[in-house]
Amino acid sequence: MIKQNLHTHSVYCDGKDTIDQMAQTAIQKGFTVLGFSGHGPCRFDDVAMKEKDLASYRKEILEAKEKYKDQIQIYVGIEEDIWQRVASKDFYDYVIGSKHFVKVRDQVKNVDYSPAMTDEIVSLYGGDFLAYAKDYYEDIKRIAQFEEVDIVGHLDLLMKFNEEEQYCSFTDPAYLGYAQECIDVLVQAGKIFEINTGAIARGYRKYPYPHQRLLEYIFQKGGKIILNSDCHDRNMLDCHYPESMKLIRDLGFTSMMVLTPEGFKEAPIDQFSL
Repeated sequence: MIKQNLHTHSVYCDGKDTIDQMAQTAIQKGFTVLGFSGHGPCRFDDVAMKEKDLASYRKEILEAKEKYKDQIQIYVGIEEDIWQRVASKDFYDYVIGSKHFVKVRDQVKNVDYSPAMTDEIVSLYGGDFLAYAKDYYEDIKRIAQFEEVDIVGHLDLLMKFNEEEQYCSFTDPAYLGYAQECIDVLVQAGKIFEINTGAIARGYRKYPYPHQRLLEYIFQKGGKIILNSDCHDRNMLDCHYPESMKLIRDLGFTSMMVLTPEGFKEAPIDQFSL
């Protein structure tokens, strides 16, 4: 059986645990595939890795890969922000492409930071959350042109602090239109969509990214998916995995993507551990 997480953060960025600690916990929790995806250097991100740390980051992951090779498959990945792409994919087995920042009225704000900052962003849009959503999804469409990106990270991150729909209904037709147009472009480019449980682990959402309505659309369009926990704390490495697997099956998905030494492959859903 396959149990996989490719969205993992360590002490090299904003994670709580070392590479080795995370690898040990993954083995204890029955994972068969573990990928590390530290935040790549980004001029707007104080917690992102620095260029000077990248060689050490990769070296430590490769050491864990060798150390635990008989117990788990470990891969070297990175999460790039679309504001600052990786210089080269040569050093990485895969790349997650994400949008964490929005630029509005010459100000750069962190989409992922807090409810208060989301209020600031919406205020800069004149109180129009849908105008914010339109710009957000237009920007994410750019990932379709990023050849280095394999996985689209937390597609609807802008809804992180909208669990009570205080900004916008998850089913608002205009909102869904912007998101679906973006999904169309990314599906056409062959990008993988992650089902991401990170906001559940941090207490902000009850269900994974993307919202079920968007997952339904991804399924209808034949999009490829992968389940990740966006782990910042090893105790949450498989946060909400059983519930997410049930959701995936209930939506009708019959396969998910798995990373192998030969690259990403499609595997039947019944091969993945609950």
